[in-house]
Amino acid sequence: MTTISNETEYTIPDEFKDIAPYDDAQFHEKMSSLVREPGFEHAVRYVMPDVDYAEFCRELLQVPTQDDFQRGVMGKFLEFLAARTTSGISFDGIENYDPSLCYTFITNHRDIVLDASFLNLCFIRRGMPVTQVAIGNNLLIYDWISDLVKLNRSFIVKRDVKVTAALEAARQLSAYIHYTITRRHESVWIAQREGRAKDSNDLTQESLIKMLALGGEGSVKERLMEVNLMPVAISYEFDPNDYLKAREFLLKQRDPHFHKSQRDDLFSMETGMLSPKGRVHFRLGPCINSRLAEFPSEERGPVVREACRIIDNAIHRGYHLYPCNYIAYDEYHNTSRFGAYYTETDVNSFDAYINSQLDKVDVVDVTDEERAYMRHMMLMMYANPVVNQLRANESR
Repeated sequence: MTTISNETEYTIPDEFKDIAPYDDAQFHEKMSSLVREPGFEHAVRYVMPDVDYAEFCRELLQVPTQDDFQRGVMGKFLEFLAARTTSGISFDGIENYDPSLCYTFITNHRDIVLDASFLNLCFIRRGMPVTQVAIGNNLLIYDWISDLVKLNRSFIVKRDVKVTAALEAARQLSAYIHYTITRRHESVWIAQREGRAKDSNDLTQESLIKMLALGGEGSVKERLMEVNLMPVAISYEFDPNDYLKAREFLLKQRDPHFHKSQRDDLFSMETGMLSPKGRVHFRLGPCINSRLAEFPSEERGPVVREACRIIDNAIHRGYHLYPCNYIAYDEYHNTSRFGAYYTETDVNSFDAYINSQLDKVDVVDVTDEERAYMRHMMLMMYANPVVNQLRANESR
């Protein structure tokens, strides 16, 4: 296991500078550039329409360090978002967290921006160390967005590289994560898969675990244990992007070659950040090292598959299920199995919610059959966490 030391001074090696967050030596220069960006000003005014932008910029330019920015500025902003868009954020599993260690927090992926942000908010509220955050460069559409996320302790996952450069990009990313945990003594966050699971059937990609095993030393098992993988289950009561996912399902049904645009990604980010989510819950699962150590094989393939299985099981068991999940399960499977977990009022409220979300779908000439199809897919999204938890509780 990698433990935390008192080391605080470091210089980012040249091999990581293109993907690493900005360090404190770069902080003021990059912040001064950011506040002059029209796109940044527009985004701030859109999210906080009553802001005194000039005063806001003066406050930003007085922030001394990256940690102060992440905790003081972004922490306050996240509290604002939590109050405005959620019915409360809860957090448990703290008994699985050892403050002498740093971790790779690996989570299911619900929201492009807020999964890691709200997890860090939970840490800030408890006075715990915050994490570095992995973010795909496909989302860094403008230079100022790249500057903002790197000021906010995010590191870049290269997703637009040619096949010939993909392995080298994976090696660099893995080496950076190992370096961050073993040398910088900071935790990191990464999603269990590239992109969100549109149907909420959360499964860890083997390619992600293989990437993590490229860095470090020793066997595949030892390399994975070096980064202290800790599964974290994220449960949103309502997914603001559910209707956008249903829309995507419909457009792909109409045209199997349909692909989202950058504008679609930006709109998903905006919708996820600013729309109501109901209750939000995070559960820290046990670090998987002890389970990996018990696994008899040392071969790469079996070890990677076992790591995925352990992570998936922990996330599925850690879901916090809401009445809407049980309602969706019963309606999707045409049963009343979980009727004790909701009321008629809950059913009527959820039905009204689904219909209101479907009304937002901006696709022309949607037939009754296509609307029914999108409703079916939305029910599946809310039902799958129940399906996965039932399966996980039957195994370990």
